[in-house]
Amino acid sequence: MITPPPSDVLIIGGGIAGLSLALRVADRARVTILTKEALTEGASLYAQGGVAAVLNGEEDSFDSHIQDTLNAGAGLCHPDTVEFVVRRGPAAIRWLIERGVHFSRETQPGGQEYHLTREGGHSHRRVIHAADATGRAVETTLETLVRKHPNITLCESHIAIDLITSQKLGRPEPMRCLGVYALNKATGHIHAYSSRFVVLATGGACKTYLYTTNPDTSTGDGIAMAWRAGCRVANMEFVQFHPTCLYHPRAKSFLISEAVRGEGGRLTLPNGTPFMQDHDARGELAPRDIVARAIDYEMKRGGLDYIHLDISHKPADFVKAHFPTIYERCRQYGYDITREPIPVVPAAHYTCGGIMTDLGARTDLDRLYAIGECSFTGLHGANRLASNSLLECLVFAQSAAEDILKSLPTTAAPADGLPPWDESRVTDPDEQVVVAHNWDELRRGMWSYVGIVRTTKRMQRAQHRVDLLKEEVREYYSNFKVTNDLIELRNLLLVAELTIRSALARRESRGLHFTRDYPQTLPGPAQDTVLTPPPFEDSALRANA
Repeated sequence: MITPPPSDVLIIGGGIAGLSLALRVADRARVTILTKEALTEGASLYAQGGVAAVLNGEEDSFDSHIQDTLNAGAGLCHPDTVEFVVRRGPAAIRWLIERGVHFSRETQPGGQEYHLTREGGHSHRRVIHAADATGRAVETTLETLVRKHPNITLCESHIAIDLITSQKLGRPEPMRCLGVYALNKATGHIHAYSSRFVVLATGGACKTYLYTTNPDTSTGDGIAMAWRAGCRVANMEFVQFHPTCLYHPRAKSFLISEAVRGEGGRLTLPNGTPFMQDHDARGELAPRDIVARAIDYEMKRGGLDYIHLDISHKPADFVKAHFPTIYERCRQYGYDITREPIPVVPAAHYTCGGIMTDLGARTDLDRLYAIGECSFTGLHGANRLASNSLLECLVFAQSAAEDILKSLPTTAAPADGLPPWDESRVTDPDEQVVVAHNWDELRRGMWSYVGIVRTTKRMQRAQHRVDLLKEEVREYYSNFKVTNDLIELRNLLLVAELTIRSALARRESRGLHFTRDYPQTLPGPAQDTVLTPPPFEDSALRANA
């Protein structure tokens, strides 16, 4: 079996965070990118709204964007991180424009200018976008540049299994990351990828929930691998549920952008009665946690399967111009949004917690970085402000690139002689229905017991079931060859456990975490929920297990 050549920078994940980092370091480093599916098949591609940044200095300001972020974060944002990200925002947008991303423009008296929209929680129009398909515009532009760069090796359809560390190999050298084991899904072979630096850009973990806006790739792989390698995670209880996901049996959780509400869309009951003003003075432009809980309350109170999002009062040309993707997708399912409301429900959307990093995107493990949704930087606090996610991806891709390039000349070459993956004591899976059944049970349990509104009893019930499922999967993992589904289920169960542990530890309601047992927010300085992994015991190496 051919051993992959070592690299200077190994990036796991092909979203906007990973591709931005690759392009920023590739002129001076050998880069390898591993992606689970085709390069663009990740959450970044489906981001609709845009990127929040202060681009109109006459009407907006850094201080305003900072304050909006802090307000949405409900007392848990790290002020130094918020300022770091907001002030770097305009430069990040310029970097994208210089690489050919075409953002939407509008005609002003002085000529064509970039169109800025406003979303929930923002006090000004500051969200730059490419119609309602910003993620696709950015992702495909960066993909083109990555594919033609001579220093970037792209390995698609490769799923990472576990990080390789000096401690796992029992080497006396200082604890550091040496590479990763990854399954080539096309061949079924598992290879050891060696690198000077490893970057986790694996996205979030909302596939732990039955209903989610995320693609199938969002299974918390980076968070789980980092935890098993000894890295701390923080604030996993804060799962953002997007308020408006298209309700249709064949839509597979198609997201209806928050920008629809930003441009005047109204939330109503199916009989046409508006309700958001009964829950918050900001109405439809309240932060996502408030809107999602309001919808959840109205649905449960009325025994409803969905509520309505209505923008049909706007001119048809306006709707089609601003939301062409949403308009066409809804038409496919029989809804003309220029004439009638859209049936919507909340769905799990964004993981606000993750792998703890500093402002250089460094984790607790030397030579391991984490960027994007899998990371915890302190930016989002208890609730992410709309369109700050892509901004975080871009800014921390830049800061990680700067740190890596600074360290590159003094960092030793990639490790030689990494042991091959050992499958000598395992056999082919005999009943893969076990994996499928456990996957379904986990996601239904998390939706029912650890969803938008929680109770201690529900979460304890979820914890008990996750413990049982983890044991079943541990036995299965120890005896059978790994598959894509088994790897993802193993990671999802671990992420679910970390989410439940974090939620049980927070004895208050704050931001996205609302529990009926502790409905009040505690006074005084808010504290992050930080979890530290136990001493190393779960080796990814079959030979050492």
